[in-house]
Amino acid sequence: MVPVLTTERLTLRGLTRDDTDAVLRVFADPEMSRFFEADLSDPVQCRRMIERRLAYDGPPELGHWVIERDGEVIGLAHLRPSWELPGNVVEIGYFLEPAHGGSGLATEAAARLLDYGLAELGVPAVWALIRESNVSSVKLAQRLGFLDVGSGMHYGAEHRVHVKLPDLHGRTHHIELWVPDLAEAEASFGWLLGELGWREFQRWPDGVSWKLGATYLVVEQSPALTAREHRRRDPGLNHLALHVSTRQQVDQLADQAGAHGWKPLFADRYPHAGGDQHYAAYLENAHGFEVELVATPPGVHSNG
Repeated sequence: MVPVLTTERLTLRGLTRDDTDAVLRVFADPEMSRFFEADLSDPVQCRRMIERRLAYDGPPELGHWVIERDGEVIGLAHLRPSWELPGNVVEIGYFLEPAHGGSGLATEAAARLLDYGLAELGVPAVWALIRESNVSSVKLAQRLGFLDVGSGMHYGAEHRVHVKLPDLHGRTHHIELWVPDLAEAEASFGWLLGELGWREFQRWPDGVSWKLGATYLVVEQSPALTAREHRRRDPGLNHLALHVSTRQQVDQLADQAGAHGWKPLFADRYPHAGGDQHYAAYLENAHGFEVELVATPPGVHSNG
C-alpha cells in the first residue's frame, strides 16, 4: 500500500474500493474526459478505469492515490511504472475536479508526488504524458520543472513527452578520503568504482578522483596527514554505501573483490548482515576503509 502523503491543504492516500463512488463523482463532469480517449463520465467506463487501478501489482512504494481536501475526495493521482513508455519508467498523472481548477491544488498534489518519487524513493526520473492541446497541464508541467523531450502516440492519441529529473540542491557534491597509501587506495577504489560506472575525473601528484553523475569521490595522500591508519570505529567516517543495480551484481563484485585489495566483512551473515530485507556486501581494504554495496530494491531506483 502506498504511503499517505500530505501537503498544506491536501492528503493523498492509497486508492481503495471504498473510494469508487467518490471517484465516479470526480469524473462525472464530461469536462474531465476532454483529453481522454474514454468518456469517464460514463459510469461503466469509469468503473473499468478504477478496477484497472485497483488491480495494480507493481512495486508497493508506487501506485494510485486519491486526493482529499478536508476529508472529501476531489481527485485522483498516480506515480507508477508507465503503461505506455518503454523501460519500466515511472509515470505521474493527476486529475482534479473542475470545481477546484485555478486553485493551485493540482500543482500542490503533483509537487508532493514528485518529491516523494525523486527525493524519498530516489527514482532517477519521473515522466508525464500530456496532450498537446491540454494547455493548462502543459503549463503546470513547466511550472514543476518538467522538460519537454518530444512527442509520440500514447494512450491512443498524440502526447507530448515530459520528464522531470532530480534537483541537485542538497545532494552530495563530493566526498574526500585521506589515505596513507595512494597507490593502494587507487588500486582498490579505482577497480570498485570503475565496476560501478564511475570514471576517472581528476589526477594530481597526491590524489585522484572518480565521478558519477554530478558527484565525485577523491582519494588523496595529503602531506598534511597526521596518522598512517584509518580507524573506522573512531569518530569520523565509518563507511561508504553505494547502490548496485541487482543482487546478482552484488554477488559478482563480492566474489571478485579479493583480487583487488578488498576482504569481506560479516561474511558469516552474507548477504543479510544489514537485516533480512537488506541485500549487501561489506568490504574492507588494506587500510581499513569500508564500503557497503547495496542491492537496489526492484522497481525503485532502476528507472521505476
